[in-house]
Amino acid sequence: MMKDRGIQTNPACSTIEFRGKIHEFVANDFSHPRKTEIYEILDEINQQLRIAGYVAETVAELHNVGTEEKQIALSYHSEKLAIAFAVLSTPPGTSIRVAKDLRICVDCHNFAKILSAVYSREVVIRDRNRFHHFREGRCSCNDYW
Repeated sequence: MMKDRGIQTNPACSTIEFRGKIHEFVANDFSHPRKTEIYEILDEINQQLRIAGYVAETVAELHNVGTEEKQIALSYHSEKLAIAFAVLSTPPGTSIRVAKDLRICVDCHNFAKILSAVYSREVVIRDRNRFHHFREGRCSCNDYW
């Protein structure tokens, strides 16, 4: 109905600062100069997290498509791209700080929790409602946000 009426919204974005420069990501973003490396490392991260028990929460994907398409769409949310860029660009053990302009979805929340344990990284995501501090597989919000 929105398309029929010509209504457009801005896509959600996540930002991360690296070496004094702000890097902005949107879902399925291919505009970053290091896009190939980012997608490769994100695929590797997804494999490692699946081994650790991560399962995509397809209820977070609202498009009217099949389960497999939903899983693919969830794989490339903006905060996941930002986190992948940070894993790629910073040494192991470095904290990752992401700013998100909307509320983080349950799938990305679970992704960040498991990543914090598997990669031994502190991940801080500031979404529209609060700061989420992920450490050792847990979030400061106790999964209530």
